[in-house]
Amino acid sequence: MSAVNLKDVTVLSNPAPFVDPFQFEISHECSTPLEDDLEWKLIYVGSAEDETYDQVLESVLVGPVNVGNYCFVFKADPPDPSKIQEEDIIGVTVLLLTCSYQGQEFIRVGYYVNNDYEDEQLKAEPPQKVLLDKVQRNILADKPRVTKFPLNFCPEKNEDEEQQPELVAEASKKGDELLPNQSSVECS
Repeated sequence: MSAVNLKDVTVLSNPAPFVDPFQFEISHECSTPLEDDLEWKLIYVGSAEDETYDQVLESVLVGPVNVGNYCFVFKADPPDPSKIQEEDIIGVTVLLLTCSYQGQEFIRVGYYVNNDYEDEQLKAEPPQKVLLDKVQRNILADKPRVTKFPLNFCPEKNEDEEQQPELVAEASKKGDELLPNQSSVECS
């Protein structure tokens, strides 16, 4: 049985200047009350070759989580450019939105991000030092990479194997369908 179902993630204010905060509207549902909060994190990958340049931009606890539908806007400051190698500021990188329960990650949504100058003159002749106030980021929001990890949300409750098919059949009777632009991940 699925405990948390990510229904949709919408990237807000995209494209945006590199120095602007990130904003995501996250919609999910919970089918069973959870004892602890969900932890959402936004991670900026500063270098493809070295994870020491990765930055956790924001980490928030969301709870209490009872049965129902949830929607919230997750905001995070932009990455600290002093913690990114100068040659890695312009170009393509990755942004990871993760959700964990009791310290265990169970969902990860990855986005490619393209950082470049908006001005054609600066693109053609980049300055020696990156002009951060002229850099625009564009999150490729229409092609997220969604990864789910198995997680037993209620380890103390061992469900019988006979109950599982009934629950699956009951869920399929509801006829819930996703819109084409929605990302859905069910975790149990």
